[in-house]
Amino acid sequence: MSESESAGGTGIRRDADEEATALAARLLGSSRHGTLAVLEPGSGHPLASRTALALDADGAPIILVSRLAAHTAALEADARCSLLVGEPGTGDPLAYPRMTLVGQARRLDRASSKGERARERFLAAHAKSALYADFADFSFWRIEIERASLNGGFGRAWLLEGDPLRRALAAVPGVRSAGP
Repeated sequence: MSESESAGGTGIRRDADEEATALAARLLGSSRHGTLAVLEPGSGHPLASRTALALDADGAPIILVSRLAAHTAALEADARCSLLVGEPGTGDPLAYPRMTLVGQARRLDRASSKGERARERFLAAHAKSALYADFADFSFWRIEIERASLNGGFGRAWLLEGDPLRRALAAVPGVRSAGP
């Protein structure tokens, strides 16, 4: 049984290969923003918003969010989320690669080594965020990736999880193959 069939897919997705891991690494490594999707507290409806992102030492996305944002309350109520990365160019936006990362978001304690590292890495990618990153209502969150749905354009789709996902994360420039 292929990965897509074992994950409840239709069998249309291809098994992850070197092409998929290289494309996933390129997409994640070049992404400075993404679309964060969360579950709205109370209603359970999907809520999507644009967010800046940076990568932790192991490739996990780091976001900086304000308590005033609806997505922060959603993450506090339910850590499940997804993050869509990949920018369309001119013409048909569906012809361009994109990847949805699925996982759990964890707020980082500012005083911890993980929180300090997240701040450093995020500000290295988004220097202007230093203007508000230390405000009391802002916090850094790390998205623990469980799997990724990669679409490379028409007829090119993969599910990355397990070893293929770890290989893709390790292939991102500036990312270590081991955990943090």
